[in-house]
Amino acid sequence: MEQRHLGRTGLRVSRIGLGTLTWGRDIDENDAADLVKVFWEAGGTLVDTADVYGDGEAEYLLGRLVERLVPRRDLVISTKAGSVPDPERRFDGSRGHLLAALDASLARLGTDYVDLWQVHAFDPDTPLDETLQALDLAVSSGRARYAGVSNFCGWQLAKAATWQLAAPGTRTRLASTQMEYSLLQRGVEREVLPAALDLGIGLLPSSPLGRGVLTGKYRGDATPADSRGACDHLAPFVAPYLDDAASRIVDAVAIAADGLAATPLQVALAWVRDRPGVTAPIVGSRNAQQLTAALSVETLSLPDEICQALDDVSAPVHRYPDHDWSTL
Repeated sequence: MEQRHLGRTGLRVSRIGLGTLTWGRDIDENDAADLVKVFWEAGGTLVDTADVYGDGEAEYLLGRLVERLVPRRDLVISTKAGSVPDPERRFDGSRGHLLAALDASLARLGTDYVDLWQVHAFDPDTPLDETLQALDLAVSSGRARYAGVSNFCGWQLAKAATWQLAAPGTRTRLASTQMEYSLLQRGVEREVLPAALDLGIGLLPSSPLGRGVLTGKYRGDATPADSRGACDHLAPFVAPYLDDAASRIVDAVAIAADGLAATPLQVALAWVRDRPGVTAPIVGSRNAQQLTAALSVETLSLPDEICQALDDVSAPVHRYPDHDWSTL
């Protein structure tokens, strides 16, 4: 699999990443082992997790599989901290919480360091410089090799990245930002992606297949029994992308796939993988068969005409102030 630099850093990662959102809850150790083996054998290196995935079980499973199946040096392990199971406070970006969470993640993962450590979300109740200091301490202590953020909007990302760049050699530059991005969710193109491109930050798209909808499995009001849409705790996650607007985009992807003798999954994943500023979409496959289908996109590059057609049918409405205001 082709490798790409993560933002403006020396870290290279596979251009498709393996997600672990449902590990320890919907995916057991045997299925996780199959996923890691298939991913590694295909040349994949970037495995993304978080301390709250499966209440910590995702990290624990990954830690059990590292070395037993795959040498630690062959993987780029990315995890996150900052989300908390507290209805009164969804995010905790305090220095104390973040560093304690990192230590707990390392214990579950069974490793001395993570390759990429990300703040899971912006915490409005903690000064941003305190949050970012936790990243600096993690890197300077060797517990993390690189640092990034996740779910930061445009101004939050720009402020954080600029703060880090203001003291080179002292503060850790942000390597990445992880955000949802697909043909069904192009909101990052408004401000986040331009900021990331300007600041040399690599984008790691989550849910690049529109939470599974872009595979075409829900066309015609179908809900496969083994799909996320049929799962009680995941159905609300899929529901926002089952409207008429999404249906038109899914139909366009299917038409493009037919013309290219490819699958809708391949077309949708290739589109987001090759967008400017994207380093590696994170795919969350349920089993080895699904992951193999996703990894088959490595040989596909979409023709410019197909990309333009998909751009047009899925284009979000971005007017003032994103476009030249003098023409409005």
